[in-house]
Amino acid sequence: MTIFTSLIAGLVFGLGLIVSGMANPAKILGFLDLAGAWDPSLLFVMGGAVAVASVAFAIARKRTVSLLGAEMKLPTARQIDRRLVGGSLLFGIGWGIAGFCPGPSLVALGMAEPKALVFVAAMLVGMGGFELLERRKPNSPIHAT
Repeated sequence: MTIFTSLIAGLVFGLGLIVSGMANPAKILGFLDLAGAWDPSLLFVMGGAVAVASVAFAIARKRTVSLLGAEMKLPTARQIDRRLVGGSLLFGIGWGIAGFCPGPSLVALGMAEPKALVFVAAMLVGMGGFELLERRKPNSPIHAT
């Protein structure tokens, strides 16, 4: 049941990204072009996503297990540190250069968008490099056990 539910959720998410234009790099770059031909339409998409997520997180905080019976694993960190700021900067730079972020890049890859292939390959290399560096740190939260 979990796999089926995950598949349906992924399909709905992907369809939402396509319908909203989030899988189209030109749309994203138009939104990020504040000094030129700014396209504010994605502001409404993001606002709607934040509103839905806020309600979902408020409900989730009151639960110990998901609707499918899995343990709830919500973020607990509250501090803004160097790693958060650095990661946010890298994410924003990548988003601004490519017009993709991880979810929409996978949708665009499924739509056979050549730019998505390059982005996803670079994303996987970056994730793998981060994983290798983190595993070398003795006090890392993802340190191999």
